[in-house]
Amino acid sequence: MDERTGSGVATEPRAYRPQLKFYHPNAKGTGCAIQLELLPAQDRREGAIMMSLANQMTVGDMRGAVPRFPRFDWENRITVKLGFMDLARMLQVFRGECESIGDGKGLYHRTSEFSTRIVLRHMIEPLQGYSLEVYRTPSNGSEESRAHFVMSSAEATGLAESISGSMAIVSFGVPGRHDAVDAQTLGGADAA
Repeated sequence: MDERTGSGVATEPRAYRPQLKFYHPNAKGTGCAIQLELLPAQDRREGAIMMSLANQMTVGDMRGAVPRFPRFDWENRITVKLGFMDLARMLQVFRGECESIGDGKGLYHRTSEFSTRIVLRHMIEPLQGYSLEVYRTPSNGSEESRAHFVMSSAEATGLAESISGSMAIVSFGVPGRHDAVDAQTLGGADAA
């Protein structure tokens, strides 16, 4: 009997990629949405959390028989890969060890196509919470794109707990899951 399904038929584990999303529309149309997706470490690939931010496109209209919800520009989202040290620095801000990443300078990621700056800071004014700003500048000199997401203290606490709980998976992958790795790579038959 397959313990996962309760039937006599064994099934492959389902592949799924859970996502955590926050939507913050506002009446001015300047809101933002954020999506986080956990990528476990596998074989020789480091794990990460992929973070995407999408600016608000429409205000929506909740009046009438058919409400129209605000829409976000997921097609032109800004996506960044947050590795182990990036996540650790974010946790330091969420836990109150520092007020911002790099004394306000943030994290820098550079690829051949983009330069990205990620700023996370604790706010007290005009409201208590956390400000996450992402600035992406294309290498070809095109216009910079940016997204700004403000989260409440409760959202930040939940996000910090989610990141904290994900760190082992980002570091070492999913426990008990063995990807197709050559036993010799691991040090011979004893390692299998």
